[in-house]
Amino acid sequence: MVYRNYYMKALSKRTVVIGALVAAVFGATAFTRPANEFKNLKVLPKDISDKQLKKIMVDDFNDGLGVSCTFCHAENKDTHEPDYASDTNPEKDRAREMMRMALDINKNYFSVPNPVIGDSSLIVTCITCHKGKVYPDNQ
Repeated sequence: MVYRNYYMKALSKRTVVIGALVAAVFGATAFTRPANEFKNLKVLPKDISDKQLKKIMVDDFNDGLGVSCTFCHAENKDTHEPDYASDTNPEKDRAREMMRMALDINKNYFSVPNPVIGDSSLIVTCITCHKGKVYPDNQ
């Protein structure tokens, strides 16, 4: 009888430990972003990380132009949150044009090889002309 109680306690501890490990693995994978989850990226790299995308949106657009997400991104009618994949807001296409222009300037006039938006090697970025304003001053 004593042996059986010891065996049951040991089995119980093993079950709890294995269960906790399984839960940890499934829990960690549930919060992992699948590759290429972002939709409708036309200028930014298709394999951009969440961290890189947030940095670009904050540094280049929020700081560089002084705008929030809904300046370029249309609002989802159901959730009232930005619909990042939608192209219904014309400012989004304008932002893409401006990103392409900045990449061309960096490549053709400053010889930046393979320029990518958000890269620290860029000489010309949004803030170069906009200086925190939606529309740059006439120069």
